[in-house]
Amino acid sequence: MKKFFWIVVFFANVSFLNAQNLSAYNLSFNELPNRWDEALPLGNGMLGALVWQNGENLRFSLDRADLWDERQALDLSRFNFKWVENQVATNQYDTVQKLGDAPYEALPYPTKIPAAALEFNIAALGKVKSAILDIKKAQIKVIWQDGAILEAFVDASQPFGAFRITGISSDIIPKMMVPDYNKSSKRSGKNVVSGQGLAKLGYAKGIVHQDAHHITYIQQGSNGFHYEVGVSWTQKGDTLEGIWSIASYAAKDKRNNVAEKICNEKLLQGYAQLLLPHERWWKNFWSKSSVSVPDTLLQKQYYLEMYKLGCVSRKDAPPITLQAIWTADNGSLPPWKGDIHNDLNTQLSYWPTYSSNHLQEAASFTDWLWKVRKENEAYTKEYFQVDGLNVPGVATLSGKPMGGWIQYSLSPTVSAWLAQNFYWQWKYSMDRSFLKKRAYPYIHDVATFLSNITEMKDGMRILPLSSSPEFHDNSINAWYTKGNTNYDLALMRFAFGAAAEVAKDMGRNKEAKQWMKERSQLPYFSIDSTGLRIAPREARNVSHRHHSNLIAIYPLSLLNPENASDKAIIDSSLRWLQHTGTRAWCGYSFSWAASLYARAKDGDNAAKELHIFASNFCSPNSFHLNGDQKGGQYSGYTYRPFTLEGNFAFAQGIQEMLLQSNSGTIEVFPAVPEKWKDVSFHDLRAEGAFLVSAQKSNGVIKSIKIAAEQGGTATVKLPFKHWAFAEQNGVISKKIDNNAIKISFRKGGEILLVDNEK
Repeated sequence: MKKFFWIVVFFANVSFLNAQNLSAYNLSFNELPNRWDEALPLGNGMLGALVWQNGENLRFSLDRADLWDERQALDLSRFNFKWVENQVATNQYDTVQKLGDAPYEALPYPTKIPAAALEFNIAALGKVKSAILDIKKAQIKVIWQDGAILEAFVDASQPFGAFRITGISSDIIPKMMVPDYNKSSKRSGKNVVSGQGLAKLGYAKGIVHQDAHHITYIQQGSNGFHYEVGVSWTQKGDTLEGIWSIASYAAKDKRNNVAEKICNEKLLQGYAQLLLPHERWWKNFWSKSSVSVPDTLLQKQYYLEMYKLGCVSRKDAPPITLQAIWTADNGSLPPWKGDIHNDLNTQLSYWPTYSSNHLQEAASFTDWLWKVRKENEAYTKEYFQVDGLNVPGVATLSGKPMGGWIQYSLSPTVSAWLAQNFYWQWKYSMDRSFLKKRAYPYIHDVATFLSNITEMKDGMRILPLSSSPEFHDNSINAWYTKGNTNYDLALMRFAFGAAAEVAKDMGRNKEAKQWMKERSQLPYFSIDSTGLRIAPREARNVSHRHHSNLIAIYPLSLLNPENASDKAIIDSSLRWLQHTGTRAWCGYSFSWAASLYARAKDGDNAAKELHIFASNFCSPNSFHLNGDQKGGQYSGYTYRPFTLEGNFAFAQGIQEMLLQSNSGTIEVFPAVPEKWKDVSFHDLRAEGAFLVSAQKSNGVIKSIKIAAEQGGTATVKLPFKHWAFAEQNGVISKKIDNNAIKISFRKGGEILLVDNEK
């Protein structure tokens, strides 16, 4: 029998993680990038800038998240889900493609649109010595060999950007470069992937007003929408300082000159003074959590992903779209219209927010989903003709459906996946107000919709039409009518289970039992020697970019590797994933695969997938470019449309290797490669609102610290052979059971578990 004893430890004297030297992860070049998708990125959730060199000019590509052309291309009055079901049954699918798919490709709208750019003629400054993005301060610094220095940032919380150029001997004033909405560009793409030409939007030419120290550009859009870009500057001696801002206006908006007023007001405060609150915001952002892994490539990529997360998500800002605040600056509309893609893109983008202890950044998505809820309810009633809540798989800023491949853009299970964000926000925060006002009603309405849209056949609850993104693309074969796909089954099992759980948390036990009854009516997954199939009559026999058939493994965690039968399914599925290969994968496929392997406790393969992603599918500035940038070493996709979901899924892959809690047990270092001898993390967040820190040294786990933000009981898997614990405060009880310990905390309680090997 083991003997346990108390030791006294002062938390202040225990170092769980050496302070990160964030400068080691800066973007640092010996020249300015010469492509927009390799630029130095800045942002604050609403405004964004890409800094790069365009010919002899320094260019700031400017963007604002709510610049949208919301004109509708999809006409849902002409068809509905039941009609699609009938067309599939009679093998007349070309009629469906004409109404549901074709408008997305044929018309340029709805779409995210670019703002404008600033350019400075820097020919007189000579050769660049260094160009650095300081991620700790979210500030750019470019130094020329002759002594000129550019500094720039986008304010962390207010709608403006600032720049300062010192050491200049001649006038270098900004020029406003406006989008070419009036004539076709030679660089314009021919489809939604490469980006259609801006001229297709049919906008009138924008108006530019300029005086000695200010430029304002006003662009009329569609249906009365318009936006304003302003820049103001002053030059004293060898120093130029300036402010830029962007304002957007709805047709009914009676404001005007907002951007110009912000520019002039902030210019009076001066660059140095404006920088102070900006730096404070970022200091707080970086204080939320930290990780340290011995693989330098993965470590740097992780911190660049977290930096980008801090740039693109803010309270009251729009959700993270495909490119967020870095819309393509190449004379074209952004790839896939820069839209809100909910068949994996938004989901993967918010994965790392929860365990990285950035719940405020996570809330920007649930806030938006709540904001467009009424619009989504109307869509649900019109297209599916039932009550409840579903969300378009491809949506505009206002939540309206955009169409496209309707198996996914109008899928019946989109809201089930999105509901996981409400579930996670509740589980990771244990905020009962959020549970009552947001999580419970949202998940309840999603489950209500699924209950209404499914049918009972032979005692089983099934969807009349099922699909698995993006198998068989948009052909009629992408619809499964003889048994539901594992993708749809997993999402329905999750949604009914989550509805039951939050109902029970609300004290609605009768309702919880009803949701569990409906969950029990769903068929179980279709499984064979390959593991999770696509559907009952189809195994995953080809390489494919979307891991939709494996969603039960991750992120839904419906299969638990601690359970022998579940582990057998997981292992078979991942072996078959390797067997079918990666030739048809995109970059995000690799970063998602990392979390799949981490869930299976396979750290070596998780790290391998992250390595491939960082080495082959990212531009020099760390942007995910979808295709294999080394000529097809791992994938037949070699194109380079920039989207963000692969970047953020990478960050979650790292976190899944370091901490897991989705089976009700907190486990540290569950999927760390054997060769990673020295690993640590500080304040990663576990379900139950527990902040966890841990350290592994020389291959041995030395310490685990748990802080209970809301109190409650934590079950912790013990990794020590010999251990002891010291409590600082707020621990009510401890119960040891096999290899786990259950610890009950008061709110704010903390405990430290330490290795006691002699």
